[in-house]
Amino acid sequence: MQKHNNTKKIQTHITLIILTTSNTISYIQQIPPTQKPTNHLTKDKTSAITPKPTNNYTTTYTQDDLNNLTGNVLRPNGIIWHNNHLYTACTGDWTIYQVNDSTGSTITYNFGIRNAQTIYAENNNNNKLELWIPDFETGTLFYIDENNRRNTITTNLNRPWGITAINSQEFLITELRNNSATLVSRDGHAREIINNLASPTGISKDANYLYIANNGDPNRAIEWFTIEEITQNRTINASSPNTQRSLVSGIQNITGITLANDNNLYFAYALGTRGVIGRINPDHCREIGGCNQNEIDIIVYTDLAAPLAGLTLSPDMRLFIHTMFDPTIYWVQIES
Repeated sequence: MQKHNNTKKIQTHITLIILTTSNTISYIQQIPPTQKPTNHLTKDKTSAITPKPTNNYTTTYTQDDLNNLTGNVLRPNGIIWHNNHLYTACTGDWTIYQVNDSTGSTITYNFGIRNAQTIYAENNNNNKLELWIPDFETGTLFYIDENNRRNTITTNLNRPWGITAINSQEFLITELRNNSATLVSRDGHAREIINNLASPTGISKDANYLYIANNGDPNRAIEWFTIEEITQNRTINASSPNTQRSLVSGIQNITGITLANDNNLYFAYALGTRGVIGRINPDHCREIGGCNQNEIDIIVYTDLAAPLAGLTLSPDMRLFIHTMFDPTIYWVQIES
């Protein structure tokens, strides 16, 4: 990645909008109010840390650039975009909500998921929505079918966090407490595939590679594996010198990661006490043996307390995030 001066003319236009709920509860940490949003790029004058983009096509936007739209989710956590809606897990009332991504119109979709960090959404052969949701609190993988019925797939997971589909029959789920990733079939058969991770959180993949975020070790913030080795009948020791492959190092408190339609990997992490969204090209970082914190494009630099959560992107490159301590969802339109 090529560094450049922050004063260069921006070559990417980004519009940021907030989805914020109409309700609050007393035990949610209150974030200090920000100034009225503006329609132009402004600098964060209060911060001692100046975000620095790292290539000619990146600019960093701050809290002052936010616009808002009211939704109705009290305490969102896991979130996924699908067909012009956000499907959001609320830890306050154990409910999955469907939120219109432009109007904020909110309806109850399902009930009984206590604390989901991530959600996987897909259309089945009937072109009907299905959701696969690991419940962090109960250690259960739930499946919500096309008739909106909640089914239990397995109950033997230990603090499951991230989920991605490896193929048409299996998911890979990170288990924070076990420091592992487990392959789970759609009928509930589970097998540990990767061990000795470092408090794994988010997970994503492309056609050939798998990416896992490690919240517990900045030197292994994101690691990569091949899809081919994941599907073999063996267990991978992630801490072995023969298998350890760091994609990103030198960042703290990484949570969600997702691969977008621009083939870049987006991830939420902490810069000081603030939550930020970074971006790298995973092919480039693999080729050079891993990227450090100075080779990350900072896309969004917020006033929000880390950790950020609920990272998801739509096919038209709208990026949605929120913080675990506030009922606010932000979305960012990235236009080339």
